[in-house]
Amino acid sequence: MVWRIIICLLSGYAFGCISTGYVVGKINHVDIRKYGSGNAGTTNALRTLGWKAGAITFLGDFLKAIIPIIVFRNIIFKDVEYNQLFALYMGLGIVLGHCYPFWLGFKGGKGIAVTAGVMAAFDPLLIPFFIVIFVAVVFLTKYVSVGSMLISILLPVWILIRYPGELHMFILGLLYVASAIYMHRANIKRLLNGTENKIGQKVKIEKNS
Repeated sequence: MVWRIIICLLSGYAFGCISTGYVVGKINHVDIRKYGSGNAGTTNALRTLGWKAGAITFLGDFLKAIIPIIVFRNIIFKDVEYNQLFALYMGLGIVLGHCYPFWLGFKGGKGIAVTAGVMAAFDPLLIPFFIVIFVAVVFLTKYVSVGSMLISILLPVWILIRYPGELHMFILGLLYVASAIYMHRANIKRLLNGTENKIGQKVKIEKNS
């Protein structure tokens, strides 16, 4: 089992290092990590480059999680026991690669879009739940960061409900939550100080030629 876990983590990390937000920014002659929150994720792409860039960034990050997990689980590890567990390990590697891409100086996004992709690949029944939770929370609070962190909490809760007794999977689910909270630590501080940016706020940038 150990070698499969290592393969999943390393393969996941490689896929996670595909930084959609950075690529989209460069196409627009902007390094979005130098503006706004300084992250190469969906929210910062939305604030710096507009809704189209934000949508493309989300889709790219979502797919870079869901596609490799589905391929590994249904083809490479199709007849392997505990392939759902391995899917979570691969997803964790993808989140780490997204947040800490080696080729960008370990400065990437916050991992929420890829976490959503992991959840969708892990169990498609989660899709309507995380959509409703995210939209409702952001609509009520106007804070994307709050909705993002609550989405991650859904994973271990879902594991408790759908896979009772699977302590290993539950612990992995908690690691996703820990990652989301850690990556949003600056947002949490701003929320407590009342200075967190609300959805719709834009970031002025100067594009490089």
